[in-house]
Amino acid sequence: MFSLLSMGNPWAKARGGFYGWWMVAVGGFIMVITAVPVFQATAVWAVALESQFGWSRTQLGLALSFTRIEGSITGPIAGYLVDRMGTRFMVFTGLLVLTAGFFVFSQVQNLWMFYLAYFIMSVGQGQAGWLTVMTLVNHWFVRRRGMAMGLAMVGMGIGALVLVPVIAWLIDPDAGRLGWRRTLEILAVVTLVSAIVLPKVIQNKPEDIGEFPDGEPPAAASSMENAQPELELTIGQALRTQAFWCISFGHGLGSMVVLAIMAHLGLLLRDVGYGVQTTAWVIMVQTAVAIVFQFLGGWLGDRIPKNVALFIFTTLQGLGVVFLTLGPDLIYFYAFAVLFGIGFGGRTPLTTAIRGDYFGRASFGKILGISTVPMNVLLLVAAPMAGFMRDELGDYNMAFLVLAGLNILGAVLFLIARKPKLPGLVEAEAAVEHS
Repeated sequence: MFSLLSMGNPWAKARGGFYGWWMVAVGGFIMVITAVPVFQATAVWAVALESQFGWSRTQLGLALSFTRIEGSITGPIAGYLVDRMGTRFMVFTGLLVLTAGFFVFSQVQNLWMFYLAYFIMSVGQGQAGWLTVMTLVNHWFVRRRGMAMGLAMVGMGIGALVLVPVIAWLIDPDAGRLGWRRTLEILAVVTLVSAIVLPKVIQNKPEDIGEFPDGEPPAAASSMENAQPELELTIGQALRTQAFWCISFGHGLGSMVVLAIMAHLGLLLRDVGYGVQTTAWVIMVQTAVAIVFQFLGGWLGDRIPKNVALFIFTTLQGLGVVFLTLGPDLIYFYAFAVLFGIGFGGRTPLTTAIRGDYFGRASFGKILGISTVPMNVLLLVAAPMAGFMRDELGDYNMAFLVLAGLNILGAVLFLIARKPKLPGLVEAEAAVEHS
């Protein structure tokens, strides 16, 4: 079975462009099939499952917490493996696990099976998805890193723009169409085919096929205006920097509300009298806005300090959440979708690109994997906390206001993250000071 990884690459003879852009396109598609059904579509899965099984909001919110438990445990392992085994191996094995997760989800009959299915899906998603794709893009780009990661996220956003409304239409419990079980079986088949095909087109690093990051030889890259030496920190060096912890906790605090909204937005809309298709339209607007700003965020992050750009976009994301607490009128939900889409879209590629800028390429997978541990500890409580507060207080207002406040704290942590200096530069500056 693993011989599939060594089969011929049908794009290997492609001419007229830098192969790294193919990797951006492939990475975007991988994140569509790994992230959209597991995360973005959670809001519509929750409505269908509540309709059939009658589970509470707290019980439904706990499913996403299982993905965070998995992330805390396997994130560092995945980071180590992607650096050691390469992205082709991780995509192949991760998509096989995700296929199994979709199939188990389609057979759910009780709560423990639902949790098991989400755990398996999150293992596959964690192995083949964001961490692996961002490591792949980070290997292929340096000077255009922010834009490349932004474009990969745009690809995922376009997929979500189409796939979430389609899933909602198919599984709507009030419409009697295909149903959530058959829809999951189709997703399992698509994922299995992707596991066979996609590793054949992936190249782990540009050096593997005689190319260079950004498609530029080192001499040409170093002559670019304002070019700076690329940092190459080890995992030990990164852990000793202030930036590592500020970025990790800033990312975690900014993502808590994202996870809670994924789990509870459909349920919130249901509380105020709207159906699952309305949830899909709100998510579609938010996703469409995010697509535009994923590109603009990556573009802006290549031109101003990434920590400043992250502060701006993360703050806007938090302010968008406040609109969910203002009332039941749809105008507030669409205002949320626009402002949240700007903030979430802009910050998404930058939370990863800043790690590449600050820590380099050599140990990027390990550094990214370790940084998911504090982030996932924070995400672990987000969805069940929102569900518990809604069950106890009768609405989601206080939960979302608390999460918006934590989001703003995350924005401040991004702002104060200081870029590490090259070890040789630090020593040179110390020698000058003592001379």
